[in-house]
Amino acid sequence: MVIILKPDANDIQIKIISNMIKDFGLDVHIIKGETCIIIGIIGDTTKIDEGAIELLDGVDRIIHIQEPFKKVNRKFHPNNSIIKVSNKEIGSNKIALIAGPCSVENEDQILEIAKRVKESGAHFLRGGAFKPRTSPYAFQGMGIEGLKLLNIAKEETGLPIVSEIMSTEYLDFFIENVDIIQVGARNMQNFDLLKALGKTNKPILLKRGLCSTIEELLMSAEYILSSGNDNVILCERGIRTFENYTRNTLDISAIPVIKKLSHLPVIVDPSHASGMWWMVEPLSKAAIAAGADGLIIEVHNDPIHALCDGQQSITPDRFSQLVNKLKLIANIENREI
Repeated sequence: MVIILKPDANDIQIKIISNMIKDFGLDVHIIKGETCIIIGIIGDTTKIDEGAIELLDGVDRIIHIQEPFKKVNRKFHPNNSIIKVSNKEIGSNKIALIAGPCSVENEDQILEIAKRVKESGAHFLRGGAFKPRTSPYAFQGMGIEGLKLLNIAKEETGLPIVSEIMSTEYLDFFIENVDIIQVGARNMQNFDLLKALGKTNKPILLKRGLCSTIEELLMSAEYILSSGNDNVILCERGIRTFENYTRNTLDISAIPVIKKLSHLPVIVDPSHASGMWWMVEPLSKAAIAAGADGLIIEVHNDPIHALCDGQQSITPDRFSQLVNKLKLIANIENREI
């Protein structure tokens, strides 16, 4: 439930309304938007005497939120959330580009890729240090050492780091050394991990699960927000369908749906969605045209010899060409890269 206040509602009226709600044993979340002020109510709203609230000065109307997700709901927060990372933003008019290898392999590799993608216009450096792999025999990442190499690349280029966390075991290290903590598709419903991340103030990149609905993705985000962390970025990375030509099926329609239902920014991962490097370009174009707030793209300087997902990685040269093409699409929508 949310209470829409009149445009001229003052601080005293807001305090009186908030205190009444708290008297019912509920929590409030006040959002001061560009055109209105909203008081979001958190808890069992059946306890509330709506008639008494509607009589209070400053109240315009009460809206019931039928969906199970509350804090991520656009009704709860009408304006788009903009997630600030260092001196950069995700969710603003500027499309965010996150690029880098699936896995950090060695210092020379990550440094070369970081420098190349920055030259081409990337705003963030992605790189896996801990890798969830289908096969227990596949390369699992360099672990802590990989995160240290990412920080060396950050010092060289200034690019904020995006890297995936697997469990709460290394949470403190991630908080200290990673700018955006990524929750992978396989951990989207690792609720203990989500609640722990919710107690931090770090930006979280939450990927949609392999077979998860949009509502399930939003409910996972709700875990993080309800624990206190509003800095969540959603990621559409393709879902498993009956089609087996591609690795997954990119759900382009999820972009406008999520933006209708939620105020959180949504980015797209065309690399994991297809599993094929030559599909990264068309899927990236489609994602930007559909309104995505950014892209996370796998870039490798030697895809043939990559230790992880080389078949879906594009080269730095192709990434540079892609960025130039994406700028044209962004300009049509009065956006920039």
